[in-house]
Amino acid sequence: METNNCGPGQAEPAMDTADWRTQLPLDYRQRIVDKILDALKRHLPVPGQEGWNELRKMAVRFEEKIYTGATSQSDYLRKISLKMLTMETKTQTALANNLPSNFADNSKNPQDPD
Repeated sequence: METNNCGPGQAEPAMDTADWRTQLPLDYRQRIVDKILDALKRHLPVPGQEGWNELRKMAVRFEEKIYTGATSQSDYLRKISLKMLTMETKTQTALANNLPSNFADNSKNPQDPD
């Protein structure tokens, strides 16, 4: 006789957490890596083919780390999106901090040309 480890009112355990990975389309992860690479290129300018290759390696390693640690497809996408948003925010903050102080004043109250 088989026993169920679930108590009263508990559902059967969810599918194996790795199962979500088998349901991804074949090119899905490559598209994610390409998006990560695009973001890296915008925020980390590197010279030459060797620099581009290093960025690609970074994107692949980052995606792999998130992929293996994620508990679901939504967790995978959430973690990648959050990291990319953090990178975007840090870049914008760094740019804002490097602007001359009078530039910020002029952008808040631009003079009316008329």
